[in-house]
Amino acid sequence: QVQLVESGGGLVQPGGSLRLSCAASRRIISISAMDWYRQAPGKERELVARISWGGNTNYVDSVKGRFTISRDNAKNMVYLQMNSLKPEDTAVYYCHTKYGMDYWGKGTLVTVSS
Repeated sequence: QVQLVESGGGLVQPGGSLRLSCAASRRIISISAMDWYRQAPGKERELVARISWGGNTNYVDSVKGRFTISRDNAKNMVYLQMNSLKPEDTAVYYCHTKYGMDYWGKGTLVTVSS
């Protein structure tokens, strides 16, 4: 019922920046919270950032001050601006929302390495 597609991942050097995008198939962004999760090899998936339907944002402590989540309701898009990237940020990043049930994108890989 809801499809989420991430893009923007890639290889970046430590200290660099990257902007991830998530496109939703329906007008879900304006009425539901949107999340970015990440999962590194051998680790469990963790919530990185969340933006509510009202625009409030929350971040995991490890990315505060470096990452910014935003949305464009007219385009059904949510973004994650990632600055001052560190090797420990390396992971597959997933877009997520809950609208009666959980919806996940297939993920986009971010690799931070020199």
